[in-house]
Amino acid sequence: MTEGDGGDDGSSGGDGAVDELTYADAGVDIGASEAATAALIGAVGEGEGDYAGLLDIGDRYLALATDGVGTKLLVAEALGDYSTVGVDCIAMNVNDLVAAGVRPVAFVDYLAVDEPDERFAEQVGEGLARGAGLADMELVGGETAVMPDVIRGLDLAGTCAGLAAKDAVFDGEAEPGDALVGWRSSGIHSNGLTLAREAATRDHEYTDPCPFEGYETVGEALLEPTRIYTDLLDPMREHGVRGAAHVTGGGWTNLTRLGANRYVVEDAFDPQPVFEFVQSEGGVSDEEMHRTFNMGTGFVAAVDPDAAESLAAETDGRVIGRVEDGEGDEGSVAIRGLEL
Repeated sequence: MTEGDGGDDGSSGGDGAVDELTYADAGVDIGASEAATAALIGAVGEGEGDYAGLLDIGDRYLALATDGVGTKLLVAEALGDYSTVGVDCIAMNVNDLVAAGVRPVAFVDYLAVDEPDERFAEQVGEGLARGAGLADMELVGGETAVMPDVIRGLDLAGTCAGLAAKDAVFDGEAEPGDALVGWRSSGIHSNGLTLAREAATRDHEYTDPCPFEGYETVGEALLEPTRIYTDLLDPMREHGVRGAAHVTGGGWTNLTRLGANRYVVEDAFDPQPVFEFVQSEGGVSDEEMHRTFNMGTGFVAAVDPDAAESLAAETDGRVIGRVEDGEGDEGSVAIRGLEL
């Protein structure tokens, strides 16, 4: 996976040029991360499933997904506002189950801190409860660990369990000729925050007034909680969705998890102003933005074109593109003049 395509001088051009920032520059090398993940999977043995691990328990699958909030927690720490990060923790897990065609049923959280603090623990708990309600599932337990020698501040992660009949899970493979239906994101969600934070704080503080409408501060815009897509599960099943993609780490390249096809995206949702702000402040290339962020569209499904308009109309989605025959064994995404 390539990074930004800036020249040697790092300039983005124009009188107001700034040094071009990439995800790797900010501290996260996606290629190295993927290689490390592949090594881990190879060592432990790969289970069935992609977005979620599927365990055969007879007439159903038990599915498990695990994820955390990541460096979005640093924004919450800077603002002293942890009220939304619990929603993010829930969302990043349940959305992966939904992408597999599995209904989330239970969640356990893991909060690690350098020292106990009732105030932020209560805020985190309130967010977890809110997220579980939005996902229509139960919080069944959790663990709080105090580890001052390991943790600076806090870390928040969780594991989600789901159940699905064997004929209800998505096949996971798009077919050439399929339509792509997309649903809007709520903002940056919980991926790419290392890049977003680096760009946003080049000339601003998290507490600075937000330069676009909808938020009081820059930090509040970055903290917009991740949208939860559980409500799409039944409509997607009813319309025969073949596979779905949760647009998270890796941005739009997540579509290639649906198979080695060419995914032509012609009508994606417009990026929210927060993306324009991050790109401008960091001088981030269009390619880097689309390889890192959801850019306004947080969830995508591949479905027979005869069912696509109906699925979009019954939800708040729209037909955003199509699936074509791909070349090679990795797949590609064409969006906004880019080939990813």
